[in-house]
Order: sequence, then C-alpha cells, then structure tokens
Amino acid sequence: MMSRAKISHLIFLFLALAFIFISPKIFSDYGMSIVNQIAIFIILAVSYNLINGVTGQFSLEPNGFVAVGAYVAALVLLSTEAKEEQFFYDGINPFILALHSPSFIVALLAAGLCACLLSFILSFAVFRVRGDYLAIVTLGFGIIIKLLALSFPTFTNGSRGINEIPAYSNIYWTGGIAIIAVMLILNIVYSKYGRAMKAIRDDEDAASAMGINTFWIKTLAFGTSAFLEGVGGGLLACLLTTVSPEQFDFLLTFQLLIIIVLGGLGSTTGAILGSVLIIGGAEWLRFLDEFKIQMNLFGAEIQTGHGLRMVVFSLILILVMLFARRGIMGDKELVEIFKAFQKRFRGSEK
Repeated sequence: MMSRAKISHLIFLFLALAFIFISPKIFSDYGMSIVNQIAIFIILAVSYNLINGVTGQFSLEPNGFVAVGAYVAALVLLSTEAKEEQFFYDGINPFILALHSPSFIVALLAAGLCACLLSFILSFAVFRVRGDYLAIVTLGFGIIIKLLALSFPTFTNGSRGINEIPAYSNIYWTGGIAIIAVMLILNIVYSKYGRAMKAIRDDEDAASAMGINTFWIKTLAFGTSAFLEGVGGGLLACLLTTVSPEQFDFLLTFQLLIIIVLGGLGSTTGAILGSVLIIGGAEWLRFLDEFKIQMNLFGAEIQTGHGLRMVVFSLILILVMLFARRGIMGDKELVEIFKAFQKRFRGSEK
C-alpha cells in the first residue's frame, strides 16, 4: 500500500503534467513567456532552498551558478559560424570555437555539470566558515563570476554578451525539468541524506558528534543545488536567447532569497508558491517602473520611478518577516499540513 507522501507526489505529478499540456491553449504568447519564467524560477528556488533552507547554510551564490550554466549552454548550442560573427571584436578562444553540440539535452547537462564541478571545488573553501562569513564568501563568488565574464571576452564576448541563442526553452522543457527538480528535491529531503541535512541545520556540532559527515552532506546539498541552478541557467539562456554579465548580478540572488523566505525556508512547496507569487507578481507590478514620482526636496526637483518594483519586493519581505516570520508554509510541505488538518478534524469528531 502506498504512503500518503507517495500518493501526494503522484497527485502533484498528474496536476503538473496536465497544466503543462493545457497551458499553451489558455495563455497568450506573452502569458506563456511568464509561465516559462515561473517554471525556471521554480527550478532555481527549490534547488536554492535545499542548501539555504533544508541544510541551513546561508549561501548567496545562485547568480554565479546560473551565470555559469547560461554561458555554458549558450556556447555549446551556438554554431561555429554564429560564434565567429559575434566574437569579431576580441576574437574567440579555439576551444570555445570548437565547442558545439546541437543537442539541447547535452547543453543542459554540460551546464549543470560545470556548475556542479565548480561547486565541488568551491566547497573546500566555502565550508571552512559558517553563518555570515559563509554568506560573504558565496556573495564574493557571484561577483567574481560576473567580473570574469567581463574580463575574458575571448571566452564570453565580454560586455557585448552572446546573442541568437536557439530558443529551445518551451513549457515542455521548462515545466518537465521543473517537475523532475521538485521530485528530486523531495526525494532527497525525505531520505536519510535529507534528515542529515536537517540535523546540520538544527545543530551542526551535535550532528557531527552523532557521526554525520557534515562536510560531505553540505557538499552534496551544495552540488545538487549548483547542478540544478546550472540547468536553470541554461533554460533561461534559451528562453531569453541572449546572455550578458549584467543579467547575473546580485538582484537574481535577492529575488530567489525573497522567494524562499516568502514561501518558507526549508519548504519545497513554499519555494514553488513563492516563485509563482514573486515572478507572477513582478510582471503584474511592472507598471511601477514606468510610474513617475516628482518631488521638490530642499529646492531640488527629484524624479523617481525606476526601481520602484524593487522597493515593493523589499516591503513584501519586511512584511513577511514581521507578520509571518516562517513564511507561508514555514518548513512544512503541503502533505504535512493536510495530515495536521486530518488529525484536528478526527479529534473534533471524537
């Protein structure tokens, strides 16, 4: 007999697949572009939540791994002729010129594996520190990746970026990979590795004293998160059909941080809900960037408006921290909340 968790996972799978096949018939092209963005951010959010929420490591690195995945996928998919046309100013590295595969799956796997390999190398330095120091180190990593993209134009085309990337990302790819990512993360969370991650989050010293190899478990969470972030970066590159260093600044990490805090740190369901609310809400609030506010301050005319959407995001985060400190879901999954309601209902019947 199947457990309730497995039944809930099958229901989620059925509903998600149904939405993937129905959505092109009910949304416009613009609406589908938003749905694709939401699906990609679900991949990024659930993977980021694994290291930040489930394992409790305050990491600020997602923009770095997403950038790596986006550039790798773009360079793999771009034809030799297209590279020669775009890298005309500074030239192109021979290895990058020869790097090509028309297969989207190969490009996404390469994007994920490169990000994962980089995370493994980085983990030896990152996990020597904890808490705020860990956040500073991982924040620096994201900044370094952006600077490297600007400083090595023969590999990345510098500030000009890479254009004309094949637009392979559609709802079947983004939605399908989002489902795989969610199912993978849920299986990890409910496994012995997930319990070890939660033990590290609650008390790393106690977990180590119990015989848990904390470095290995943190590296596993970090690598899994990086792999999915790299794949998400590849999907994002093939959705936007262009990549440039400016796309991968700290704002991307900040968006993901808002998503997982709003949804509830440690909750995969919360990361999904947060992605829908923040990315969907961002489009709904896009008019705020065009809204102009004029004021006279000490005799000087000041006009604001650009970036007002970011102010709203910040206010949302502040309100969540004030009134729902554990987010929408806390650290619970939807199936656990249903179980709690069932127990209360049965208790009231007695």
